[in-house]
Amino acid sequence: MAIVIKSPQEIEKMRRSGKAVREILEYVRGFVKPGATTLDLEAAAAAKMKEMGAIPAFKGYRGYPCVLCTSVNQEVVHGIPSAGRSLREGDIVSIDTGVVIEGFYGDSAITVPVGDKLSTSAKRLLDVTEASLESGIRAVKAGATLGDVGAAVQEVVEAEGFSVVREFVGHGIGTRLHEDPQVPNYGRRGQGLKLRTGMVLCIEPMVNAGGAGVQVLKDGWTAVTEDGSLSAHFEHTIAVTDDGALVLTQ
Repeated sequence: MAIVIKSPQEIEKMRRSGKAVREILEYVRGFVKPGATTLDLEAAAAAKMKEMGAIPAFKGYRGYPCVLCTSVNQEVVHGIPSAGRSLREGDIVSIDTGVVIEGFYGDSAITVPVGDKLSTSAKRLLDVTEASLESGIRAVKAGATLGDVGAAVQEVVEAEGFSVVREFVGHGIGTRLHEDPQVPNYGRRGQGLKLRTGMVLCIEPMVNAGGAGVQVLKDGWTAVTEDGSLSAHFEHTIAVTDDGALVLTQ
């Protein structure tokens, strides 16, 4: 496993790409409404990236066709934007994207409600998933382990009766979209790789309202919950510093 330690100067560059990703996500959020298609969100993101001079990180990655992943309701991750997929009142949509600026990547995801009539259970799923990400971030510091981070996420999720997806995990990031190490959203405290100052990680809980099982559809990308339950996804890019976690995608 080759862990790439970043210098403070490199982390500063990654802060720029992280900030751009967050700006794009907030811009795209404004297009989420009943009747919009997931391709409308894609078009908005692509235009914003072009305007910012940011290179899309996802488009072309292992043949992926778009700049966004848009995963609706029971879709967990890697949903492909489509003109045929219209958003409806009460849906939830996970929007995941990344960019490259000056050779460094940023990667982040949010899950947002469509319209104002979100069910209580869907709202709880979003709140718990976001809280589990925040719990994972709080566990990040030099000398902590990946097991500490995974356990911090898992404990929040399972205390609410939800399930952590295990097939997909977070990852290191830098001059490549996916670097070592893998960052599971489950684990045991004190176990696994020790975190060091200069490591940059993407923590990204994917949380199902039902069971943890997922399957990938025939398109080879879209992962859905096996039991048809709702799924939510939040992600931040985080640098390990001497002072703890620095969120680069705030």
